[in-house]
Amino acid sequence: MMELQGHQTFIQRVVSMNQPFVSHLFESYFIALGVLLGGSLVGAIASFLTGQPLLTEISRLSNSIRIWAIIAAIGGTFDTVYSFERGLLNGETKDIFKQFLLILTAMGGAQTGALLISWLTQEHV
Repeated sequence: MMELQGHQTFIQRVVSMNQPFVSHLFESYFIALGVLLGGSLVGAIASFLTGQPLLTEISRLSNSIRIWAIIAAIGGTFDTVYSFERGLLNGETKDIFKQFLLILTAMGGAQTGALLISWLTQEHV
């Protein structure tokens, strides 16, 4: 009986070591922001080397990799689809709500990155 209690406390310690959901939201936001900014700015090196207009290419790249920034931030599409399936079929609406918030924060991070790129390049003028 004493050994069983020891295993329960170990399991409780492992579960408490997991990151809380709010930190996943912040990670999702900043991963999408970083992927969009980094991908646009590093991708612009190729346009510079090939003689294409630098700021125009940065703006174009930020528009084209926005969806990939969101997918990278949520950790791939299969986990999200599995969570939606589990939420709908098993009645775990909490998982659906969490995945919706993760996608929403990833979209916010990608939109923030696109807005920063737009401010830097002034391509909308």
